[in-house]
Parts: sequence; C-alpha cells; structure tokens
Amino acid sequence: MSSPTAVRPQRPAPPAARPHVPSSPSASSPASSVALIASLLGFTVITIDVSAVNIALPAIRNSLHGGMAGLQWVVDAYTLMFAALMLSAGALADRAGARRAYGWGVALFTLASLGCALAPGIGSLIAARVVQGGAAAVVMPASLALIRQAYDDPRRRARAIALWTVGGSVALAAGPVLGGVLTEAWGWRTVFLLNLPIGAVILALLVRTAASPRRPAPLDLAGQATAVLALAGLAYGVIEGGHLGWTSVPVLAAFSVAIAAAFAFYATEKRHRAPMVPLGMLRQRQVAVPLVAGFAANVGFYGAVFLLGLYYQQLRGMTGTAAGLMFVPLAVVTTAMNVVSPRLAERLGRRTVILVGQAVMALAMFVLLPLTAHTPLWLVVILLIPTGMGGALAVPALTALLMDAVPGHRVGTASGLLNAFRQTGGALAVALFGVLLAGDGTGEEFSLPGMHQSLLAAGLTLCVTTALAAWLLPRDRS
Repeated sequence: MSSPTAVRPQRPAPPAARPHVPSSPSASSPASSVALIASLLGFTVITIDVSAVNIALPAIRNSLHGGMAGLQWVVDAYTLMFAALMLSAGALADRAGARRAYGWGVALFTLASLGCALAPGIGSLIAARVVQGGAAAVVMPASLALIRQAYDDPRRRARAIALWTVGGSVALAAGPVLGGVLTEAWGWRTVFLLNLPIGAVILALLVRTAASPRRPAPLDLAGQATAVLALAGLAYGVIEGGHLGWTSVPVLAAFSVAIAAAFAFYATEKRHRAPMVPLGMLRQRQVAVPLVAGFAANVGFYGAVFLLGLYYQQLRGMTGTAAGLMFVPLAVVTTAMNVVSPRLAERLGRRTVILVGQAVMALAMFVLLPLTAHTPLWLVVILLIPTGMGGALAVPALTALLMDAVPGHRVGTASGLLNAFRQTGGALAVALFGVLLAGDGTGEEFSLPGMHQSLLAAGLTLCVTTALAAWLLPRDRS
C-alpha cells in the first residue's frame, strides 16, 4: 500500500485552498477497514463456536464415547469460562492494550481449537474447550475496543459497531448450519479446524493495525476467582446431579462451593476499591432488568438450539447436514430482526420492544411443546422461527437501554456484565436441559418428555422476566 506522501505535488496549494484531511485513523479508510475486518472475524469465529458445536454433539458422542454429561460439558466448559472471564476481560484489554490483548486472545483461541480438533478423548476435549472459552472472553471486548480505536468519527464508528453486531448475530444464527455441514462432510473435528486459518488471517491483519494505548486499569483477581468458582460449582451440581443423584457427595459439595463462592464474591465486591462488578449499579432498574432479560433470552435461544439439534438427529434420525439446514430459516429471521429492532425501538420505544420480544420468545417455547417424533418437519421449522424473532427483537433494545443507564466510564463494565449474564443463561440451560433429556439417567436415550419439560421451563422463565420488565421499566415517552 502506497503512502499518501509517495507522490509529490508539483505546486503546493495555498493554505486556504488546501482541503482539511484529519489525521485520525478514521480518516484512513484502508487502515480502519483492516481493523474492522480483523475485529469482525474474531467476533464471528468465537460466536460460531458457541452454536456450531451443538450440531456436532451426536458425532462427538459416537467418536469419543461420552455420555450426556460429557456432551453438556463440551458446551458448558466453553460457555462458562466465556461468561465468567468476561467480567474482567475489558480491564485486561485496557492494561495490555486492545491490539496486544486481541492478538493474545486470538492466538490462544486458535491453539485451543487445534487442541479440540486433536482431542483423543472427551476429557481432553473439555479441557481444550475451557481454554477456548477463556480466550474468547478476551477476544470479545478487545475486538470492540479495536473498532473504537480505529474510528474517531462517531458516525463512522456507529456504522462499524453496527456491522460488528450484525456479524455476530449472523454467526450465532448460522452456527448450527455450518456445524452440520462440516460435521457431515468431513467430521466434527473440522468444526474446530476451521478456526485455524481464520486465526492466522486475523493475526496477519493485526500487523497492519496501529498499536493501542495502555492504561493502568485495576484487576479484581479475588472477584474473578470467586465468580469462576460460583458458576463452575453451580453448573457441575446441575449437570452431575442428574447422573450421580442430587444427594450424592460430589453434587452436594459442588452446590456448597457455589454458595460459598457467591457469598465470597459479594463480600469481595463490596470491599474492593475498584470492584469488577459495582454492586450499586445492580440496584438500578434499567440495569437489573436488561441483565435478567438477557439471561432469559439466552435460556430460550441456546436451549432451543441445543434441544432441537439433538431432536433432529437422535429422535428423527437426520444427518448433521440435514439437521443444520433445518436452522436456516431461524438464521435468516434472526439476522433480519437484529437489523429491524433498533428502528422499531426508535418508533415504539425500547420498553415496548423488550416486552414484545420476550413475550414472543416465551410463546415460541410453548408452541414447541406439542412436538412428537412424527411432527412434520416443515411444521417444526415454522414453529422454531419465533424463537429467533423474539430474541433478536429484545436483545438490541435491552442492550441500548443498559448502555444509556450507566455513566460513560462504566459502559465497558456494563457490556461485560450483560454478556456474562447472557452466556450464563445459555450454560445453565444446557446443564439443566441435558439432565431432563436423559430421562433414564444413563444418557443413552433422548427423552421426549424431557424436551417438553425443558421447553416449559424456558417459557416460564421468559414469562417471569417479561412480567418483571413490565413492572419495573418506566413507560416509554411519546
């Protein structure tokens, strides 16, 4: 790429006639575009890994001979680390600099993906997924920080962030399709191998981006450690409780650790001079409601993708490719509604859009309840569409509401907290629903009543958060 000063003008223009060219990165379209592409690729690949693996679960089970508990951990090991470390990943990106933190995160994520692809057993796969999730937690906030660094102009930055957001939505919705196609054509390991060339491209692009400033952001290591312990103990108790028994010593010990860690987290955050989660912020209605609504939205979306992915393959006997293609309409509707939601929020108000989105998603869980092993597949596809429609309506509006409810210096904290709540909702949905699916406790059967119980639990959760939003959120101004 040639430098702007490579060609010398024959006669310099007088100062009054010389056009103003800002020196910020946003004025350099190639440099800004490189940063945007690098950020978008990273956000896309970590998002795909959340949903694509769901379709590969039956193939992983056949290959590595893991039971239902093992499959749940393949999903939740990634999601839980993603959720827990998200709370302090923003501070880490500030301390190291966005570009450096992003590079570290992408490199570690790529290496962990190779470990997943080469895993000889279910235990080693779960361990590699833990590392993947931790790396993804670093990549996500650093990718957004790179965009903010590359675009000084607010309007250009807004467009870039909108593109970044839509890219993540497309990746989340398209993940099951891609996972099914790759698994069926070349095996489940290619779902992880795909990350290697993408990671290499991202690292090559980072070389062409500007170095990021660093600032001494405080790290709350005690709060981070207790958050990880609390979430891991809770997930272990739920997953293993359905297989070892709810009164077994390991399960009771896990729940005890989760409760003790939760109290320790509260005490730590209350006394820390720069807490990872300012507790006073959680008392604001415009903060608390988006957090619980985001939690419930992911319970519904991730829960439905997990359930239907297994339903298509284990109960209906479909191939991975066919099962993935069944999610195409869901992906299209989810992507479209993510674009439409902000416009509807401007016209109708954020509260209205959040309420409608959650209500539609709750209804989506209930309309899936009559599914049987003989329901026409075209009808299953149609009944699944409101799941994506409701979630894609609600999430952009509740995100915008949360961002406006906190001061500017807390936006990163609030964003990390929202993502942590959402990922935790998805992780706990997989943990609980997997237990209900294994109706006989052996993990060898797909329990249709268990699927119905899971959908009912998701629907009731969404009803509760819809009622909370209607009660606690102020009415939209006309």
